[in-house]
Amino acid sequence: MNESILKEFPLHNGLIYLNHAGVSPWPERTSQAVRTFAEENMLQGSLFYPEWVKRETTLRIQARELLNAPSKDDIALLKNTSEALSVVAYGLDWKGGDNVVSSDQEFPSNRIVWESLSQKGVEFRQAHLESGSSPEDALFALVDSRTRLLTVSSVQYSTGLRMNVERIGEFCRKKDILFCIDAIQSLGAVHFDVQACHADFVMADGHKWMLGPEGIALFYSRPEARDRLQLKQFGWHMVEAMGDFDRRGWSAARTARRFECGSPNMLGIHALSASLSLLLEAGMKTIEQEVLSRTEHLFDRVSSSQGLELITSHGQGRYAGIVTLGSTTADNAALYEHLTRHHVVCAFRGGGIRLSPHFYTPLEKIDEALDNLLRFR
Repeated sequence: MNESILKEFPLHNGLIYLNHAGVSPWPERTSQAVRTFAEENMLQGSLFYPEWVKRETTLRIQARELLNAPSKDDIALLKNTSEALSVVAYGLDWKGGDNVVSSDQEFPSNRIVWESLSQKGVEFRQAHLESGSSPEDALFALVDSRTRLLTVSSVQYSTGLRMNVERIGEFCRKKDILFCIDAIQSLGAVHFDVQACHADFVMADGHKWMLGPEGIALFYSRPEARDRLQLKQFGWHMVEAMGDFDRRGWSAARTARRFECGSPNMLGIHALSASLSLLLEAGMKTIEQEVLSRTEHLFDRVSSSQGLELITSHGQGRYAGIVTLGSTTADNAALYEHLTRHHVVCAFRGGGIRLSPHFYTPLEKIDEALDNLLRFR
């Protein structure tokens, strides 16, 4: 890994940061981008607004590359994953008796919005991912002739289970079912390809593995699927003739910008663009290799340590950057509190300790966290 990229993360020496599946630290360049943008606003206001719009376009181009989307026009910049999921859930023309298939391991954002459709007579079905011959088969078993959409996280936030989204996408395409992916635990950690997985909709906040701020998210929509979504929010930014304020007639933008009703989050755009520039400079192939090597290092350490057990599957192709573990001799909640007191930033999820190092996390920091964990009895 390029040494200059590793220097972008000047975390305090006493801090062990293993919570990139929660909220990530910013790289130095992202912090600098925010400071520069703030100074521009302070000293000259919107004098260079056209340059800000160029940065917005740059971010769409970066997102297109990260997702391998056909065009930057397929990318909308929304507030968060939940907003994007809501755009899909309340944009489709549901009929009573329709159903949505998902899993029993989803983050609330990818559950609540679909449950809310019960008022429209839509059933939300949750597959038990451990019940079938594979997690994908468990999903497929719930599909019938009234299934309109299948929605799943590419990597489950709690267990760290990595789904075979290519296989799911192929199944959905053959069945003429819309495929929606919450990719927040994939983008920035491992390679992701919206075309290879036949995704209709993909969404992800920037503040986890993409190393950006909260309050801005990427939303990909396949053009044919995009046209099936009714718009629920309207304003000056979502029209085809954006900027022509004197025009009386209007039509929705043909691109994914139609989902952006008003003024963009320019501060977030500058920050996330800086973060994505680092990821693309390092290369997602290299980042994935480094993330997976750290995951596998954790697997080896946990498997060889008495009193610890893995919750995350270590089967080939079934993991990304999340390793969730538990103690067989101590209370896991107390263990989490112990780690927090010793400046190990992690999360308590699914009844276990969730560790999520990124590509730049030093192995010695990971070992230090585990040594600290093993000292707790």
